[in-house]
Amino acid sequence: MGNYILRRLLIAVPSLLGISIVLFTVLALAPGDPFEELATNPNVPPEVRMQLRASLGLDDPVWQRYWHWLTSMLQGDWGFSFISRLDVDTLIWQRLPVTIAVIGLSQLVALAIALPVGVLAAVKPYSWFDRIASTLSFVGFSLPTFFTGLLFILFFSIYLDWFPFVFQSEIQATGWAWWVAQFKQSIMPIMVLGLFQAASWMRYVRSSVLDVVRLDYVTTARSKGLKERVVIMKHVVRNALIPVVTLVALQMPGIFGGAIVTEQIFRIPGIGSLLIDSILRNDTPVIMAVTFVFAILVVAFNLIADLLYGWLDPRISYR
Repeated sequence: MGNYILRRLLIAVPSLLGISIVLFTVLALAPGDPFEELATNPNVPPEVRMQLRASLGLDDPVWQRYWHWLTSMLQGDWGFSFISRLDVDTLIWQRLPVTIAVIGLSQLVALAIALPVGVLAAVKPYSWFDRIASTLSFVGFSLPTFFTGLLFILFFSIYLDWFPFVFQSEIQATGWAWWVAQFKQSIMPIMVLGLFQAASWMRYVRSSVLDVVRLDYVTTARSKGLKERVVIMKHVVRNALIPVVTLVALQMPGIFGGAIVTEQIFRIPGIGSLLIDSILRNDTPVIMAVTFVFAILVVAFNLIADLLYGWLDPRISYR
């Protein structure tokens, strides 16, 4: 196991290196200037603007700027933001806990809904439960998160006045009051993301369980007199989860990107809003850092999926 993990990490190094080269080159050649506002400001002399560009190395060749970025990043220096004048890693660590909390809880909600509903729908195919669950799944998957987010705001915030529709990063409360306020402002974005993912994953769980439940070894387990619950949970669900694990692991980095829309709707100060604000202001160091973090997540979750295969199916060995 240890050798396999080490080998996968070594393989990931050239992949991440190639991704970083592509990202940096695209951002370097993209139109836009982070000092465009200074160019239109009559109070800033042109020579001052040129000195700023020279001090930041913006006029250097692309390969030289990339080498400087790579060596600095390997030393733990991710650069600093042109707009906020703060270190990039500081900005990311300020936003990351909120994003992880919202996305993490939303994925737990999605799994808590998709797994039991998908298994029950597959165990009783074409029943009323299966038809209702499949219909709701299609509806939930068809509605984009920005639409359901607006519906939640209109119904739960404006009509019922249960939850605030603007996320507050600093809550003036302590103790249980702080937890209650945090729950109220987080429940809607969590449910919007969780229901959307649950609708998608439920269909995959149902399809995977239907494929496994017809296999011969399941029929043999039933012929031995095992209870149906034991057959489903021990022999069916565990093997059916292998393709589902692949789906969840590969979609997880994309969920961080998809959460950008939800963060914008509910004004959540997370990674998504940081990326959007950086793109609008041409803050290339922040854009590079956030997109590179997404690339690292893709590689990491692929490794996690491969490790989970061996736990779900003992026939899989790591060599």
